[in-house]
Amino acid sequence: MELDERKRKILQAVIRTYLETGEPVGSRTISKYTDLNLSSATIRNEMSDLEEMGYIIQPHTSAGRIPSDKGYRFYVDTMLEEKEREVDELKGLLVEKDEKMDTLLKRVANVLATNTNYAAMITAPQYHQNKLKFIQLSQVDEHQILAVIVVEGNVIKNTMLRVEEALDHETLLKLNILLNTHLNGLSIEEINLGMIAELKKQAGIHSAIISEVIDAVAEAIKSDEDLKIYTSGTRNILKYPELTDNRERAGELISVFEEKKSLHEFVTETLSEEKDTGIQVYIGSEAPVQSMKDCSVVTATYDLGEGMRGTVGIIGPKRMDYDKVIGTLKTLMNELDTLYKK
Repeated sequence: MELDERKRKILQAVIRTYLETGEPVGSRTISKYTDLNLSSATIRNEMSDLEEMGYIIQPHTSAGRIPSDKGYRFYVDTMLEEKEREVDELKGLLVEKDEKMDTLLKRVANVLATNTNYAAMITAPQYHQNKLKFIQLSQVDEHQILAVIVVEGNVIKNTMLRVEEALDHETLLKLNILLNTHLNGLSIEEINLGMIAELKKQAGIHSAIISEVIDAVAEAIKSDEDLKIYTSGTRNILKYPELTDNRERAGELISVFEEKKSLHEFVTETLSEEKDTGIQVYIGSEAPVQSMKDCSVVTATYDLGEGMRGTVGIIGPKRMDYDKVIGTLKTLMNELDTLYKK
Protein backbone atom coordinates (compact mmCIF):
# COMPACT_ATOMS: atom_id res chain seq x y z
CA MET A 1 0.00 0.00 0.00
CA GLU A 2 1.43 3.33 -1.07
CA LEU A 3 1.48 6.23 1.35
CA ASP A 4 -0.71 9.18 0.41
CA GLU A 5 0.39 12.75 1.02
CA ARG A 6 -1.29 12.97 4.41
CA LYS A 7 0.37 9.81 5.73
CA ARG A 8 3.72 10.92 4.34
CA LYS A 9 3.53 14.23 6.18
CA ILE A 10 2.43 12.61 9.43
CA LEU A 11 5.20 10.02 9.20
CA GLN A 12 7.71 12.76 8.50
CA ALA A 13 6.44 14.72 11.49
CA VAL A 14 6.71 11.66 13.76
CA ILE A 15 10.28 10.98 12.66
CA ARG A 16 11.48 14.57 12.86
CA THR A 17 9.90 15.06 16.29
CA TYR A 18 11.41 11.83 17.58
CA LEU A 19 14.82 12.80 16.18
CA GLU A 20 14.64 16.03 18.15
CA THR A 21 13.28 14.70 21.44
CA GLY A 22 14.04 10.99 21.66
CA GLU A 23 10.58 10.55 23.19
CA PRO A 24 7.55 8.67 21.77
CA VAL A 25 5.37 11.01 19.74
CA GLY A 26 1.64 11.41 20.35
CA SER A 27 -1.16 12.61 18.05
CA ARG A 28 -1.57 15.90 19.93
CA THR A 29 2.09 16.77 19.28
CA ILE A 30 1.65 16.01 15.58
CA SER A 31 -1.50 18.15 15.35
CA LYS A 32 0.57 21.11 16.52
CA TYR A 33 3.53 20.23 14.34
CA THR A 34 1.92 19.79 10.94
CA ASP A 35 0.07 22.23 8.70
CA LEU A 36 -2.62 19.69 7.81
CA ASN A 37 -5.22 21.22 10.16
CA LEU A 38 -6.38 17.77 11.25
CA SER A 39 -7.95 16.80 14.55
CA SER A 40 -6.09 14.61 17.02
CA ALA A 41 -8.62 11.85 16.34
CA THR A 42 -7.92 11.90 12.60
CA ILE A 43 -4.19 11.88 13.20
CA ARG A 44 -4.61 8.94 15.62
CA ASN A 45 -6.39 6.99 12.88
CA GLU A 46 -3.63 7.78 10.38
CA MET A 47 -0.96 6.81 12.90
CA SER A 48 -2.78 3.52 13.51
CA ASP A 49 -2.64 2.87 9.76
CA LEU A 50 1.08 3.71 9.70
CA GLU A 51 1.63 1.33 12.61
CA GLU A 52 -0.29 -1.43 10.85
CA MET A 53 1.84 -0.85 7.75
CA GLY A 54 5.00 -1.19 9.84
CA TYR A 55 6.31 2.38 9.60
CA ILE A 56 5.93 3.24 13.29
CA ILE A 57 5.65 1.22 16.50
CA GLN A 58 4.20 1.79 19.95
CA PRO A 59 6.88 0.84 22.49
CA HIS A 60 4.49 0.88 25.47
CA THR A 61 0.74 0.79 25.92
CA SER A 62 -0.76 4.29 26.05
CA ALA A 63 2.56 5.75 24.89
CA GLY A 64 3.16 7.61 21.66
CA ARG A 65 4.81 6.13 18.60
CA ILE A 66 8.41 5.91 17.45
CA PRO A 67 9.73 5.14 13.96
CA SER A 68 10.46 1.54 13.02
CA ASP A 69 13.43 0.54 10.88
CA LYS A 70 11.03 0.55 7.92
CA GLY A 71 9.95 4.08 8.79
CA TYR A 72 13.54 5.28 8.97
CA ARG A 73 14.27 3.60 5.65
CA PHE A 74 11.32 5.36 4.01
CA TYR A 75 12.46 8.65 5.48
CA VAL A 76 16.01 8.25 4.18
CA ASP A 77 15.01 7.00 0.72
CA THR A 78 12.11 9.30 -0.14
CA MET A 79 11.76 12.17 2.31
CA LEU A 80 15.26 13.39 2.84
CA GLU A 81 15.76 16.60 0.93
CA GLU A 82 18.96 17.13 -0.96
CA LYS A 83 21.08 19.55 1.03
CA GLU A 84 24.61 20.73 0.70
CA ARG A 85 25.73 22.14 4.05
CA GLU A 86 28.83 24.20 4.30
CA VAL A 87 31.27 22.71 6.82
CA ASP A 88 33.91 25.40 7.25
CA GLU A 89 36.10 23.25 9.51
CA LEU A 90 36.43 20.60 6.81
CA LYS A 91 37.17 23.09 4.07
CA GLY A 92 39.93 24.75 6.03
CA LEU A 93 41.27 21.37 7.03
CA LEU A 94 41.45 19.90 3.56
CA VAL A 95 43.03 22.90 1.86
CA GLU A 96 46.42 21.87 3.25
CA LYS A 97 46.78 18.98 0.84
CA ASP A 98 50.45 18.45 1.65
CA GLU A 99 49.84 17.68 5.31
CA LYS A 100 50.82 14.17 6.45
CA MET A 101 47.96 11.84 5.54
CA ASP A 102 47.64 10.19 8.96
CA THR A 103 47.51 13.56 10.74
CA LEU A 104 44.97 14.85 8.24
CA LEU A 105 42.70 11.81 8.64
CA LYS A 106 42.80 11.98 12.44
CA ARG A 107 41.72 15.61 12.27
CA VAL A 108 38.98 14.85 9.76
CA ALA A 109 37.58 12.13 12.04
CA ASN A 110 37.64 14.54 14.97
CA VAL A 111 35.86 17.28 13.01
CA LEU A 112 33.20 14.84 11.79
CA ALA A 113 32.52 13.63 15.35
CA THR A 114 32.39 17.17 16.72
CA ASN A 115 30.20 18.45 13.91
CA THR A 116 27.64 15.64 14.07
CA ASN A 117 27.85 14.74 17.78
CA TYR A 118 28.11 11.05 16.84
CA ALA A 119 31.00 8.61 16.47
CA ALA A 120 33.09 8.89 13.30
CA MET A 121 35.60 6.76 11.46
CA ILE A 122 37.77 7.21 8.40
CA THR A 123 40.27 4.87 6.78
CA ALA A 124 43.56 5.66 5.14
CA PRO A 125 43.28 5.40 1.34
CA GLN A 126 44.04 1.95 -0.05
CA TYR A 127 45.23 1.16 -3.53
CA HIS A 128 42.85 -1.11 -5.40
CA GLN A 129 43.41 -2.95 -8.65
CA ASN A 130 46.86 -1.43 -8.83
CA LYS A 131 48.57 -1.59 -12.17
CA LEU A 132 52.15 -0.99 -13.09
CA LYS A 133 52.82 2.35 -14.77
CA PHE A 134 56.57 2.40 -15.34
CA ILE A 135 59.89 0.69 -14.53
CA GLN A 136 63.28 2.38 -14.70
CA LEU A 137 66.58 0.51 -14.15
CA SER A 138 69.65 2.67 -13.49
CA GLN A 139 73.24 1.71 -12.73
CA VAL A 140 74.38 2.98 -9.32
CA ASP A 141 77.82 1.35 -9.32
CA GLU A 142 79.36 -1.74 -10.84
CA HIS A 143 77.57 -4.06 -8.40
CA GLN A 144 74.23 -2.27 -7.85
CA ILE A 145 71.23 -1.33 -10.00
CA LEU A 146 68.43 0.92 -8.80
CA ALA A 147 64.96 -0.26 -9.88
CA VAL A 148 62.35 2.53 -9.71
CA ILE A 149 58.82 1.10 -9.94
CA VAL A 150 55.81 3.40 -10.35
CA VAL A 151 52.28 2.04 -9.88
CA GLU A 152 48.79 3.57 -9.99
CA GLY A 153 48.33 6.35 -7.49
CA ASN A 154 51.89 7.46 -8.35
CA VAL A 155 53.24 5.19 -5.63
CA ILE A 156 56.98 4.84 -6.13
CA LYS A 157 58.98 1.85 -4.92
CA ASN A 158 62.78 1.97 -5.04
CA THR A 159 64.68 -1.30 -4.86
CA MET A 160 68.43 -1.93 -5.02
CA LEU A 161 69.43 -4.97 -7.10
CA ARG A 162 72.87 -6.54 -6.81
CA VAL A 163 74.69 -7.61 -9.99
CA GLU A 164 77.97 -9.46 -10.47
CA GLU A 165 79.34 -6.91 -12.92
CA ALA A 166 78.42 -3.51 -14.29
CA LEU A 167 75.93 -3.40 -17.18
CA ASP A 168 76.63 -1.14 -20.10
CA HIS A 169 74.15 1.53 -21.18
CA GLU A 170 72.86 -0.49 -24.13
CA THR A 171 72.06 -3.53 -21.96
CA LEU A 172 70.20 -1.42 -19.40
CA LEU A 173 68.24 0.24 -22.21
CA LYS A 174 67.22 -3.16 -23.63
CA LEU A 175 66.13 -4.42 -20.20
CA ASN A 176 64.09 -1.27 -19.59
CA ILE A 177 62.37 -1.62 -22.98
CA LEU A 178 61.75 -5.33 -22.40
CA LEU A 179 60.18 -4.82 -18.97
CA ASN A 180 58.05 -1.81 -19.87
CA THR A 181 56.84 -3.28 -23.17
CA HIS A 182 55.56 -6.44 -21.49
CA LEU A 183 54.48 -5.26 -18.04
CA ASN A 184 53.15 -1.70 -18.21
CA GLY A 185 49.43 -1.47 -17.54
CA LEU A 186 49.21 -4.91 -15.93
CA SER A 187 48.08 -5.85 -12.43
CA ILE A 188 50.02 -8.45 -10.45
CA GLU A 189 47.33 -11.04 -11.25
CA GLU A 190 47.91 -10.50 -14.95
CA ILE A 191 51.65 -11.17 -14.73
CA ASN A 192 51.58 -14.96 -15.09
CA LEU A 193 54.31 -17.61 -15.06
CA GLY A 194 54.31 -17.93 -18.85
CA MET A 195 54.98 -14.21 -19.23
CA ILE A 196 57.78 -14.31 -16.67
CA ALA A 197 59.38 -17.29 -18.44
CA GLU A 198 59.29 -15.43 -21.77
CA LEU A 199 60.84 -12.32 -20.20
CA LYS A 200 63.65 -14.40 -18.70
CA LYS A 201 64.25 -16.09 -22.03
CA GLN A 202 64.56 -12.75 -23.81
CA ALA A 203 66.79 -11.38 -21.04
CA GLY A 204 69.21 -14.27 -21.50
CA ILE A 205 72.14 -14.12 -19.07
CA HIS A 206 70.35 -11.30 -17.19
CA SER A 207 67.29 -13.41 -16.31
CA ALA A 208 68.08 -13.12 -12.59
CA ILE A 209 67.51 -9.36 -12.82
CA ILE A 210 64.07 -10.01 -14.32
CA SER A 211 63.17 -12.26 -11.36
CA GLU A 212 64.19 -9.60 -8.83
CA VAL A 213 62.31 -6.86 -10.68
CA ILE A 214 59.15 -9.01 -10.78
CA ASP A 215 59.43 -9.56 -7.01
CA ALA A 216 59.83 -5.82 -6.48
CA VAL A 217 56.81 -5.11 -8.70
CA ALA A 218 54.69 -7.56 -6.68
CA GLU A 219 55.77 -5.86 -3.46
CA ALA A 220 54.94 -2.41 -4.83
CA ILE A 221 51.54 -3.39 -6.22
CA LYS A 222 50.11 -5.41 -3.35
CA SER A 223 47.73 -3.59 -1.03
CA ASP A 224 48.79 -2.73 2.47
CA GLU A 225 47.29 -5.43 4.69
CA ASP A 226 47.53 -3.20 7.74
CA LEU A 227 44.46 -1.10 7.01
CA LYS A 228 44.56 2.02 9.16
CA ILE A 229 41.26 3.15 10.67
CA TYR A 230 40.98 6.41 12.59
CA THR A 231 38.04 6.90 14.97
CA SER A 232 36.78 9.79 17.03
CA GLY A 233 33.77 10.64 19.18
CA THR A 234 33.30 7.14 20.57
CA ARG A 235 32.09 8.58 23.86
CA ASN A 236 29.39 10.50 22.02
CA ILE A 237 27.52 7.20 21.90
CA LEU A 238 27.07 7.41 25.67
CA LYS A 239 24.89 10.51 25.19
CA TYR A 240 22.02 8.46 23.76
CA PRO A 241 20.02 6.47 26.37
CA GLU A 242 18.73 3.91 23.87
CA LEU A 243 22.33 2.84 23.20
CA THR A 244 23.39 2.66 26.84
CA ASP A 245 20.34 1.25 28.65
CA ASN A 246 21.95 -2.18 28.42
CA ARG A 247 25.45 -2.02 29.92
CA GLU A 248 26.71 -5.18 28.21
CA ARG A 249 25.44 -4.08 24.80
CA ALA A 250 26.91 -0.60 25.26
CA GLY A 251 30.26 -2.16 26.15
CA GLU A 252 30.21 -4.26 22.98
CA LEU A 253 29.50 -1.17 20.92
CA ILE A 254 32.34 0.79 22.49
CA SER A 255 34.74 -2.11 21.94
CA VAL A 256 33.96 -2.04 18.19
CA PHE A 257 35.66 1.34 18.02
CA GLU A 258 38.47 0.53 20.42
CA GLU A 259 39.49 -2.84 18.96
CA LYS A 260 38.48 -1.99 15.35
CA LYS A 261 38.43 -5.63 14.20
CA SER A 262 34.75 -5.51 13.17
CA LEU A 263 35.28 -2.13 11.51
CA HIS A 264 38.23 -3.59 9.60
CA GLU A 265 36.09 -6.43 8.25
CA PHE A 266 33.27 -4.10 7.26
CA VAL A 267 35.56 -1.59 5.55
CA THR A 268 37.42 -4.32 3.66
CA GLU A 269 34.12 -5.62 2.32
CA THR A 270 32.96 -2.11 1.40
CA LEU A 271 36.15 -1.24 -0.49
CA SER A 272 36.11 -4.54 -2.38
CA GLU A 273 32.81 -3.63 -4.04
CA GLU A 274 33.02 -1.83 -7.34
CA LYS A 275 29.53 -0.34 -7.15
CA ASP A 276 27.70 1.81 -4.61
CA THR A 277 30.62 4.13 -3.95
CA GLY A 278 28.25 6.95 -2.97
CA ILE A 279 26.63 7.54 0.41
CA GLN A 280 25.11 4.41 1.98
CA VAL A 281 22.74 4.30 4.96
CA TYR A 282 22.43 1.20 7.17
CA ILE A 283 19.53 1.31 9.64
CA GLY A 284 19.15 -0.98 12.64
CA SER A 285 19.33 -4.61 11.56
CA GLU A 286 20.89 -3.48 8.25
CA ALA A 287 23.99 -2.37 10.16
CA PRO A 288 27.13 -4.20 9.00
CA VAL A 289 28.26 -5.11 12.52
CA GLN A 290 26.05 -7.17 14.86
CA SER A 291 26.72 -4.97 17.89
CA MET A 292 25.48 -1.96 15.87
CA LYS A 293 21.96 -3.35 15.37
CA ASP A 294 20.50 -0.54 17.48
CA CYS A 295 22.42 2.09 15.50
CA SER A 296 22.39 3.73 12.13
CA VAL A 297 25.59 3.79 10.11
CA VAL A 298 26.10 6.24 7.25
CA THR A 299 29.14 5.63 5.06
CA ALA A 300 30.71 6.99 1.92
CA THR A 301 33.62 5.75 -0.17
CA TYR A 302 35.98 8.55 -1.09
CA ASP A 303 38.01 8.20 -4.27
CA LEU A 304 41.22 10.16 -4.73
CA GLY A 305 41.74 8.81 -8.22
CA GLU A 306 44.10 6.25 -9.74
CA GLY A 307 42.90 3.45 -7.47
CA MET A 308 43.17 5.34 -4.15
CA ARG A 309 39.99 4.71 -2.14
CA GLY A 310 38.91 4.83 1.47
CA THR A 311 35.80 4.77 3.65
CA VAL A 312 34.38 7.42 5.95
CA GLY A 313 31.48 6.70 8.29
CA ILE A 314 29.23 8.19 10.96
CA ILE A 315 27.68 5.95 13.63
CA GLY A 316 24.85 7.05 15.90
CA PRO A 317 21.36 6.16 17.15
CA LYS A 318 18.59 5.34 14.69
CA ARG A 319 17.13 8.76 15.47
CA MET A 320 20.25 10.47 14.17
CA ASP A 321 19.94 13.74 12.27
CA TYR A 322 20.22 12.22 8.79
CA ASP A 323 20.02 15.62 7.10
CA LYS A 324 23.07 16.89 8.93
CA VAL A 325 25.07 13.66 8.66
CA ILE A 326 24.48 13.21 4.92
CA GLY A 327 25.05 16.91 4.30
CA THR A 328 28.36 16.76 6.17
CA LEU A 329 29.53 13.67 4.26
CA LYS A 330 28.54 15.21 0.92
CA THR A 331 30.53 18.32 1.73
CA LEU A 332 33.55 16.19 2.64
CA MET A 333 33.26 14.18 -0.59
CA ASN A 334 32.99 17.38 -2.65
CA GLU A 335 36.06 18.89 -1.01
CA LEU A 336 38.14 15.76 -1.54
CA ASP A 337 36.99 15.61 -5.14
CA THR A 338 37.88 19.25 -5.71
CA LEU A 339 41.34 18.92 -4.15
CA TYR A 340 42.47 15.61 -5.61
CA LYS A 341 40.81 15.47 -9.01
CA LYS A 342 41.03 19.00 -10.32
